[in-house]
Amino acid sequence: TISKEYPQIYFDFNAVAKGFGIDCLGRYLEAKGVKDYLIELGGEILTKGENLDKKQEWVVGIESVDSELENRSFEATVKLKDVGMASSGNYRKFRIDSATGKKYVHTLNPLTGSAEKSDVTSSTVIAPTCGVADAYATSFMALGLEKSEELLKNLPNVEAYLTYTDSLNRHQVFMTDGFKKRLEN
Repeated sequence: TISKEYPQIYFDFNAVAKGFGIDCLGRYLEAKGVKDYLIELGGEILTKGENLDKKQEWVVGIESVDSELENRSFEATVKLKDVGMASSGNYRKFRIDSATGKKYVHTLNPLTGSAEKSDVTSSTVIAPTCGVADAYATSFMALGLEKSEELLKNLPNVEAYLTYTDSLNRHQVFMTDGFKKRLEN
């Protein structure tokens, strides 16, 4: 049982809810004997087996942070089989304070409880389950590039593709070696 002293405080499981839900759908399909599938919900993905139409692994695009909603483009495409993939980003979900011009992103710093802009602009994670991928994708947004790189060294089953803004305000990409191996040529 969870009780709250302050009624204004609430729990929001949005950071992992889609990934967890997709994993539940995947278990349901497997219980029904489905061996090959791709489930996608709001950018979170779970794959099993292969794309039977193309007789190959599933191929999924990673949207460019610069693309417009009406004219989307991909920064990279990756091959997936028997894994989950989730993305998080602050390039669309933000607001600008009209008085100060400050940009407030939707990812909160868990240490301060405040919306703080990170140098990471988007995080795409591949993991054994979509729930795990979803949780780390959000975490890397809050941690920033340096701490995310350190954490990834200790996560053998987690691969990441992180876009970030460097000290000269240029768009850059960091990816783990395992993620590089999944890139489609």
